[in-house]
Amino acid sequence: MSLVAWRCSASVAPRTVLKAAQSWLADFRVYLEWPCLRMLFLGFSAGLPLLLILGTLSFWLREAGIDRSTIGYLTWVGLIYAFKWMWAPLVDRLKIPLLTKLFGRRRSWLLFAQALIIIGLVGMSTLDPKLALNSVVWCALLVAFGSATQDIALDAFRIESANSDHQAALAATYQTGYRLALIWSGAGVLWLAARAETGSGYDAGAWQFAYLCMAASIGVGVITTLLSKEPVQIQLAKARNVKAWLHQTLIEPFAEFLTRYRWHAVLILSLIAIYRISDVVMGIMANPFYVDMGYTKDEVAAVSKVFGVVMTLVGAFVGGVLTLRFGVLRILFVGAVLSAVSNLLFAWLATQGHDLHGLIWVISADNLSSGIASAAFIAFLSALTNIRYSATQYALFSSMMLLLPKWLAGFSGVFVDTFGYQTFFFGTAIIGAPVLLLIWATIHFKIVQIKKEDE
Repeated sequence: MSLVAWRCSASVAPRTVLKAAQSWLADFRVYLEWPCLRMLFLGFSAGLPLLLILGTLSFWLREAGIDRSTIGYLTWVGLIYAFKWMWAPLVDRLKIPLLTKLFGRRRSWLLFAQALIIIGLVGMSTLDPKLALNSVVWCALLVAFGSATQDIALDAFRIESANSDHQAALAATYQTGYRLALIWSGAGVLWLAARAETGSGYDAGAWQFAYLCMAASIGVGVITTLLSKEPVQIQLAKARNVKAWLHQTLIEPFAEFLTRYRWHAVLILSLIAIYRISDVVMGIMANPFYVDMGYTKDEVAAVSKVFGVVMTLVGAFVGGVLTLRFGVLRILFVGAVLSAVSNLLFAWLATQGHDLHGLIWVISADNLSSGIASAAFIAFLSALTNIRYSATQYALFSSMMLLLPKWLAGFSGVFVDTFGYQTFFFGTAIIGAPVLLLIWATIHFKIVQIKKEDE
């Protein structure tokens, strides 16, 4: 190579690297746009109730002396999320008197759902599960119903607020807000309860104070909803009579999806049904595991808040950008692999006893993998919807995502009592293996379909 050629190639290389860096920075600037920032706060509102009726509640119940089997069965409260498709068509079309006129179709349902969540959390903050377990469950059911309804309206709001090119970025910021809420409703509750304790034993008042603070935190979603603009209304055909209205509301959204994908719909729905099975089943026993391993509320809160938040933010943002760069299905595959590996790390942690450093590494890895997988999965579900039926179809997808995992998770306490934590965590990693085969099949059939269209 001549000296001139070498100098030319040497000068081109830095410019190429600079252009590549600028290209990546341009991709990340999308997160500073208002639609993404708005979705950050609404994602926080969506994520806050989940642990308060599942993981965090299981910590409270375990401290109150409730046995693990009962705790496992009580997680079936979360099955409400798996059936939200049943009333999603109403959220898509039904107007709420006065509220819809004042705020629009999507925002009125968001405000209604947020009010239900606040009422349920305030109710839980007045009860002690050791003395009134049934009442706590009823309040948790109200929170779950309000939260599922908020998810329906919010998913439609998100999908209708931007075009398909920006859905991955919205999904990433939504997931970031969602995960921040999980930290606040997990680590934050533990920290608040620890600060409010008056003695060394179980203190119901401390937990009640923490849950009251969580009810106030829903105000983030309420304020954001009030400050947001209603998305452009999709004009829906008016029904001639009640029968036609029922057909448009209950049948058309599902029939349209099946007609669009035909037999591939079975493959897609199967993937949706089991994609998060490893994470969901494992997560139910995570907090009882921390209690039984001797970790204090402060230790769990500190690890989740510091290391968990950092890795969740990294995972969500990286997942969003990787999805834009390499496509949804490839990152779905990566996310599924990482989720299984992180469960194996929990199996290792179960052999270490009270190991704070081990807990830091395991929670960090788990949150990183979950952030990547969730950002890609939300983008995947969003891409499947027809904007005319966005609330109903997305509710169907997200409901299917939870039905089998939540049902299976109900037996997690019995499994741990019988086989122990290590075997349980190994099992949750193994049951995620079919996910990889389904993603491979989805990629394969998509390639075949594109080739046929090109021909």
